[in-house]
Amino acid sequence: MFGDNDDVAFGDVLLSGGGPRGAPHASPGAGGWPTIRYYNAETGVAGHNYDKQTDMAMCDELGPKGDVYMRQYVETIGKTSLCSINEPYTGCSDKEKAYIAKVSEWDADKVAAQITRLDGMAGDKMTPDLAKWKDQRLAVLNSLSKAAAAEAASKDEL
Repeated sequence: MFGDNDDVAFGDVLLSGGGPRGAPHASPGAGGWPTIRYYNAETGVAGHNYDKQTDMAMCDELGPKGDVYMRQYVETIGKTSLCSINEPYTGCSDKEKAYIAKVSEWDADKVAAQITRLDGMAGDKMTPDLAKWKDQRLAVLNSLSKAAAAEAASKDEL
């Protein structure tokens, strides 16, 4: 599902062998099997455990019975989306499509300002639906920003 998404990389770490160098970690298997952790600039080498969303077994919640949770998890933690900002907007909801149409007209400074504003909401108390919409908007804006940077770099090469 995320194989072509450059924002996401999956790895398998054998924690019983010490885990990532210098990383303190919970006991392997703590919290259920499989043990899911994510690592990014915010967590550093320590990483962070996946926080369960349901009372299902971990292998069901993130497996075929609950695959929506895995997608939401990866999109939220990876600050990315399966929604394509390019027509025909594959993987996008109607709400995301309308947002793309609106923000595609913005200049780079306005996009950057909106990214900063939405990033500043991290940790704010909001409903799950509102948090999801914030993350979806951030993913669209980050995609637009990356596309604009890539376009500018290719013009510089010419």
